[in-house]
Amino acid sequence: MSEQPQTTHFGFRDVPVTDKQKLVGQVFTSVARNYDLMNDLMSMGIHRLWKRHFVAISGVRSGDRVLDLAGGTGDIAALLKPVVGVSGEVVVGDINAAMLGVGRDRLTDRGLVSGLRWAQLNAECLPFPDNSFDAVTMAFGLRNVTDKDKALADICRVLKPGGRALVLEFSRVQNETFSKLYDFHSFKILPKLGQLFAGDADSYQYLAESIRKHPDQETLKGMMERAGFGRVDVRNLSNGIVAIHRGYKF
Repeated sequence: MSEQPQTTHFGFRDVPVTDKQKLVGQVFTSVARNYDLMNDLMSMGIHRLWKRHFVAISGVRSGDRVLDLAGGTGDIAALLKPVVGVSGEVVVGDINAAMLGVGRDRLTDRGLVSGLRWAQLNAECLPFPDNSFDAVTMAFGLRNVTDKDKALADICRVLKPGGRALVLEFSRVQNETFSKLYDFHSFKILPKLGQLFAGDADSYQYLAESIRKHPDQETLKGMMERAGFGRVDVRNLSNGIVAIHRGYKF
């Protein structure tokens, strides 16, 4: 009897592990040009404040070398670049070429070129030597990674001793009443808005589903600890709609 192929989730669907990367890639190629709109619709515009707070508490300093994963749009890199200054560097990594193209064009149009590097890569097997970065950031990308444990372990590997990883991601809403309102917005309103403004209801439906399949705050904290991070802390924002997980390599 032949072995059944190993499966993973793609939204609420179970798909072969080997198919998930391609399916996620199709979603983000589809939404690349409307990514800011997507985030505005998903977060009701608050994602811009979350990202600013994320960078503000990152501990990144002048001269640091930072890897920003799933950073194709350039949002986090644009916030990090003034912090690392002329002596620092931000490497923007994303698996999706369309997202990288959008982000690189956007930041170039803003005059942000020096001290930025762009790399198409897979977070599960980072093409960097051990102990390469002072910090690794990942905003709204971990939930789309097929093997999250593998990605977290490789993030730990490329960090310098004393370096830190920060993950900003949608998480579990803490208030039951608010959670019901959030579910209604995610599953009833968001796909319709995606169809209306971007002509793509299916991608927005997947993104809402992917949030619900992502590990909650305590589960992700445990995953980071098993990956080798110490002093992992969790900070909920907007009642747990999103959470920032921060861990250190010792």
